[in-house]
Amino acid sequence: MHSIRLGSNTDFNGWRKAARELVLAEVAPADISWTVAGDEPELFDALAPPAPSPSAPSSGTFNVPARFVELAATAILHREPQRFAWLYQALWRLRANPELLQVATDPDVARLQAMVKAVRRDEHKMHAFVRFREIGREPKSRYVAWFEPEHHIVEAAAPFFARRFADMAWSILTPDVCAHWDGHAIAITPGVAKAMAPSEDRLEETWLTYYASIFNPARLKTKAMQAEMPKKYWRNLPEAALIKPLIEHAERAAHAMIAAEATAPKKPQRQEQPMTRAGHEGDRLETLREQARDCRACDLWKDATQTVFGEGPPHASVMLVGEQPGDKEDLAGHPFVGPAGQMLDRALAEAGIDRAETYVTNAVKHFKFVPRGKIRLHQKPAMPEIKACRPWYERELAAVRPQLVVAMGATAAQSVLGRITPINKNRGHLIDRDGGPQVLVTVHPSYLLRLPDDDAKAREYARFVDDLKIAAAHLKAGAA
Repeated sequence: MHSIRLGSNTDFNGWRKAARELVLAEVAPADISWTVAGDEPELFDALAPPAPSPSAPSSGTFNVPARFVELAATAILHREPQRFAWLYQALWRLRANPELLQVATDPDVARLQAMVKAVRRDEHKMHAFVRFREIGREPKSRYVAWFEPEHHIVEAAAPFFARRFADMAWSILTPDVCAHWDGHAIAITPGVAKAMAPSEDRLEETWLTYYASIFNPARLKTKAMQAEMPKKYWRNLPEAALIKPLIEHAERAAHAMIAAEATAPKKPQRQEQPMTRAGHEGDRLETLREQARDCRACDLWKDATQTVFGEGPPHASVMLVGEQPGDKEDLAGHPFVGPAGQMLDRALAEAGIDRAETYVTNAVKHFKFVPRGKIRLHQKPAMPEIKACRPWYERELAAVRPQLVVAMGATAAQSVLGRITPINKNRGHLIDRDGGPQVLVTVHPSYLLRLPDDDAKAREYARFVDDLKIAAAHLKAGAA
């Protein structure tokens, strides 16, 4: 009997190396005992010294499908104690039958697929049901969560949280191992008891209020909800205490709605816009900026920090129009000062346009976002919000009277041209407008930042600079 001791429950590289040596040494599956370092040996096993593992022969090799390696790397995370032996048995058979994985009804293949499916489902549940609680206060705060995985998935799932909460210092505690993120690297430490996990934080009440407000009784399907969120996960979810009363209230509300008499629909009322319409060529930019500070034309002002109005020379030759202020702009009160603004500055310089001589503004003047922990995620403005803010753009246009307007992004193009305008079909040339300056349509700089592929990012950035060069040539011709 050959005894193989692996370094950990997730030691795939150790298993792979040992399995290769064993196959080349013609060691049958029944002649191998697989254990993990740290496991307590049986009483009589401790009395007998284990047989040494075979050394790999000096020559010889074999191939297996790449798909098996991928499946085995996932299946080894399963909590089944026999998984190492089962994987070796499948490997042993694959050497003689490379097409084995194509036989879905084969017991070894079916068992392998079932383990992979269980591990991936458990990883998905961890992504969905981890709830962080804040420990301490900024700037030394840390976010800690407790989770009880079914399988050994913590190391595999941790990179997801590092990408999603990159600017947070967090720890995910489990009985097996713990994952920690400091903003730079993931560290794995031994598991801890649940008593080490925090029970609540100062944002708990806010989260419960938000969860209750988004619970939609009209779309409630209890069985489907429990299938996606089994009750075993509820004990670690802060919102679990609300689920039962929310379900009961939804049923009562549905019965009351059915029993109630039909009501006549309310006649829609025209919302008064608290601003003067466009067309005032005598408006001064400082006056407009002061008026926009208290704009209540739509509801975005309620959550935004402040109105972010346009900036630049009062009679600039070119007006650059973006979508809306981002997180950095909302806090600073100035347009295009964040990462997208830095990319815009670089592109303008390469195109031969001085940023200081341009007027920069946005189609929507307030930041629209969705909170995600400490992060505020950008959300695209809706049609009513674009329409509500368009008078400010019209009055800016009348005050500045530029030779050219550059609309960056679909929202800006819609506001400037008054209609939905596809970017790729309309970029690369000037668009004439009756009674107004010509318009150049291009992408928004933030679009370039979101491209994951470096080659695509470089290619699209070059196209963006080419569009701005068209604007530079137009301005040069106008000056001449």
